[in-house]
Amino acid sequence: MTESVRRPGLDAEGYLVREGSLTRVTDEFRPVVAAARERLPELLGTRLHSAYLYGSIPRGTARVGRSDFDLLLALREEPSDADREAVRSFGEAFDEEFPQIDGVGTLLYGRDRLLSDLERYDMGWFVACLCTPLLGPDLAEHLPRYRPDSLLARETNGDLARLLPRWRERIRQTAGTEEALRPLVRFMSRHLVRTGFTLVMPRWHGWTSDLREMAGAFGAHHPGRAAQMRRAAEYGYEPVGDPDVLRSYVDDLGPWLAAEYARVHGVKAPRPEDL
Repeated sequence: MTESVRRPGLDAEGYLVREGSLTRVTDEFRPVVAAARERLPELLGTRLHSAYLYGSIPRGTARVGRSDFDLLLALREEPSDADREAVRSFGEAFDEEFPQIDGVGTLLYGRDRLLSDLERYDMGWFVACLCTPLLGPDLAEHLPRYRPDSLLARETNGDLARLLPRWRERIRQTAGTEEALRPLVRFMSRHLVRTGFTLVMPRWHGWTSDLREMAGAFGAHHPGRAAQMRRAAEYGYEPVGDPDVLRSYVDDLGPWLAAEYARVHGVKAPRPEDL
């Protein structure tokens, strides 16, 4: 009898497990995490329901001076413009204070939105599986367990076709210096690699946040696009300020991936901001 491959990121029953933990935060980043835990309640007061870390820091793979400090903040009500401005200013000051990090990325949502039926297999899954609790009650207690299936694939990354026009506009508006283009290359590279991975995730049957491993899983099923995805994975870690890379994303790899995704998994349900 052939033994099936046991992929990472799953428990014994085949459900996705939460990938991060505060115990995995390395010593260099512990002061940053402690400062965020102390200051976020001061910033948002009783409006803050809960706060989470995500990304490389709670996975224990962050690089000093190179990795972002990524937060998801859940408010008791929908965030206001004032909340967004306060969080933006906080992030800028926090980034300046701590040389260990290279930027602060903050997602800001209302609690009800995160627990809604519409977000159950997108932001709900993100909270339950990719976010590490930092402050407040854990919303994962109100969310289901998740499998790496086609429904999850569709609702997490099945909106690439809607995103591509916005990406083209961002490229057009971005100044043509290498320094200005590099963050855009990193962002789009990571997004495309993750989308490529979730395209094949139900067949790979597991989860990883390692971009190179994601690209490898994708390439095993789409060898004709494997080299492009491997390059995108490298640019996700070490971006270049090359406008030709961005054009290849929005004119070639992106449109192909969006069409293949829709064919295999369907299209993600639109959000209010998409209508």
